[in-house]
Amino acid sequence: MRFCEQSITFANGVEGQHVDILSASPANYFQAISESDQMPKITIDGKLFLPIDGTPPFPLVIVAPGSLGVAPSHIQHAETINGLGVATFILDSFGARQVTSTVADQTQFSFAASAYDVLAALQTLAERGEIDEKRIGAQGHSRGGSAVITAATRRFADSVVGREEGLVGVLAAYPWSGQQFLDPGIGNSEIRVLMGDMDEWCSVAQVQGHCQAIRLTGGSVTMRIFQGAQHSFDRDTPIVEIEEAAVARNAPIVFIRDDGAMIHPARDMADTSIVDRDTMVYSMKAGYGRKGARIGSNAGEAAEFRDDMIRFWSRVLE
Repeated sequence: MRFCEQSITFANGVEGQHVDILSASPANYFQAISESDQMPKITIDGKLFLPIDGTPPFPLVIVAPGSLGVAPSHIQHAETINGLGVATFILDSFGARQVTSTVADQTQFSFAASAYDVLAALQTLAERGEIDEKRIGAQGHSRGGSAVITAATRRFADSVVGREEGLVGVLAAYPWSGQQFLDPGIGNSEIRVLMGDMDEWCSVAQVQGHCQAIRLTGGSVTMRIFQGAQHSFDRDTPIVEIEEAAVARNAPIVFIRDDGAMIHPARDMADTSIVDRDTMVYSMKAGYGRKGARIGSNAGEAAEFRDDMIRFWSRVLE
């Protein structure tokens, strides 16, 4: 059953409202930035949860799930944030594309498309009278964490929503930083990264480097590393092995030029035709890839994640 077909009601009685989002499926960042008229359009969807108390317009947090799609933990996070008097929107990038999981193949649709979906949701929801268009943030997990960081990066966001619009804050949970803009500036946005040092999917050092690059452009970014924590340590479920997962955590970074052209790690030039599959196949053939990786929580980690999340959104959306 697709997420849009499910009925989701929080414990306090708040019911999720179906919302369609006009988005696109760019082949790569170059198409999204420099050839946007050629992007295939697609209508994705999600569920909007408006606070039961308070007076609109409400601040909003868009929740972008990871490679396994919408999980109970994402719904729980949306409910927790909603309890702060903040509207929440759970974004489903998978259903309309007929994708159920990307753990075995991340190239079923581009990472550029994932980031584009976040900004398309921002634009659509900002037009609603119940939402404060100046206080919209995004929280992404794993692949969704990568998407929200890219969505906050001005070289990408300016081409999609314009120079004056964007996310006020981003919480990126255990993101992949294997693709980074040469100019990673995030303007006036604020980024918080939460990641475990035992993550088998994404490189902690790579994400640290990405954060430092953002700082060097004047961006506001902080990163908390949870000792002993695995990927998806906020799920509050036992640690298990995802055998079909294809990961290459230590592969070289793919840098992205201002116009969106990606630079192949083994070539000293940008190429407008490069897509995710090209660089990921390279990573596997070069010996960086492996099958199987763990996800799940140790005792207390999910609660620590929740508390950090609450502090961040309470302050940023105050």
